[in-house]
Amino acid sequence: MARRISSGRSPLAEYDASLLWSALILLTLGLVMVYSASIATAEASRFTGGSSAYFLTRHALFLAVSVVAAMLAFQVPMHLWQRLSRWLFLGGVVLLVLVLVPGLGREVNGARRWLSLPMISLQPSEFMKLFAVLYAADYTVRKSALMHSFKQGLLPILAMMLMVGWLLLREPDFGAFVVISAIAMAILFLGGMNARWFGGLLALLAIGFAGLVLSSPYRMQRIFGFMDPWADPLGKGYQLSHALIAFGRGEWFGVGLGASVEKLLYLPEAHTDFLLAVIGEELGFVGVALVIALFAWLVLRAFAIGRQSVSLERPYAALVAQGIAVWLGVQTLINMGVNLGVLPTKGLTLPLMSFGGTGILTNCAALAILLRIDWENRQLMRGVPA
Repeated sequence: MARRISSGRSPLAEYDASLLWSALILLTLGLVMVYSASIATAEASRFTGGSSAYFLTRHALFLAVSVVAAMLAFQVPMHLWQRLSRWLFLGGVVLLVLVLVPGLGREVNGARRWLSLPMISLQPSEFMKLFAVLYAADYTVRKSALMHSFKQGLLPILAMMLMVGWLLLREPDFGAFVVISAIAMAILFLGGMNARWFGGLLALLAIGFAGLVLSSPYRMQRIFGFMDPWADPLGKGYQLSHALIAFGRGEWFGVGLGASVEKLLYLPEAHTDFLLAVIGEELGFVGVALVIALFAWLVLRAFAIGRQSVSLERPYAALVAQGIAVWLGVQTLINMGVNLGVLPTKGLTLPLMSFGGTGILTNCAALAILLRIDWENRQLMRGVPA
């Protein structure tokens, strides 16, 4: 007979406290660093009214909304997420189409990635990352017996992902395309895709990425600019050269919180794509190492929760947990690689930390789903229905 948990047990014993605290530390540190990195930009911008706390106020509001959304997402059982996954994915595709419609999609710096709504702007590609995890996991579980068949197992989801990729490249949002492709490929591989088909897909993706780069002078400039930013430090190498200067100034312990020079309108996108560079300048190697360690722990715990789900014969939950791990891991790796000059410059934010409402919202929702998977696993191990 299953024995229920005694009322004296601490609520923290119901889920992974280390996962939750790691996420909360990253969110809190992100709030502090967004404020520090955005003060000069806020004061200089005509859209903020000269208020130095403009981005701090908005980011705090985003965090509050995201935490509430995460609490609601945690209440949804995994079987319901699986039932809704196809509809959510379809809704994400509709949003990607709408963002390309003139008058609905908002263009910033030559990219049409935001959907303008009253008082807020949404970035559909951020929603699609979460929806891709949920849908790819559901598809893989439903088609598990057909994963060795190209026509019945691989072709349908390949067609769906190609459609999503085409919409993302129309924005263009090459960074989101890379992340979503990594999510789908990883989930299909972990779900038992035929190794031969998987290798062929990887080769096709590599050829496709090379073709996209070679066919676009803009992407070619970014590739060669990242390889030698000092060749054109005032042009295509401007962002990276100033990011590297920021890391160099930070040394071991940083110049001190709020004392960054590069954020004083020298480093573009200091509170979004290049937040890590400001962390490196103000908090030094120690601060950057702490951020890396926290993200590494999140990814490791997500994979561990996925393995635990496998042992409990919960394939959908396992693939969702592992998909979230791949998503956060790949996006974090790309953002950090861009900041450090080891990857080409891409418009990808640092998860949980960079300024951006839709990104923070989807990251928090993903972690809430991960905590839900862990909570359901623990209930099953105790013999209590989840």
